[in-house]
Amino acid sequence: MIKHVVMWKFNEQAEGKSREENMSLIKERLTALKPNIPQLLSMEIGKDMGVGRDTYDMVLITTFKDIDALELYQQHPEHKKVSEYVAKVRKARSCVDFQI
Repeated sequence: MIKHVVMWKFNEQAEGKSREENMSLIKERLTALKPNIPQLLSMEIGKDMGVGRDTYDMVLITTFKDIDALELYQQHPEHKKVSEYVAKVRKARSCVDFQI
């Protein structure tokens, strides 16, 4: 099994929306991927609670059977649409993929 963890920091304003509006929109669009991409076994999305230091705004944690399934997810046209939007509104991104 593969865990794919992505964290983002978002711009205060981007694409005519506030940070909060963009995070809500992205969460909605990511959640919509689950029933359409069979390789995606599980998905968790969370917004930072504002408690710690040096935090990111949002995290996505997904699970896949193997690296091939992760690659299929990343190449899926619907995932690419979400990624393209996120790229327009984020200021930083970090990612870790690991085997469990």
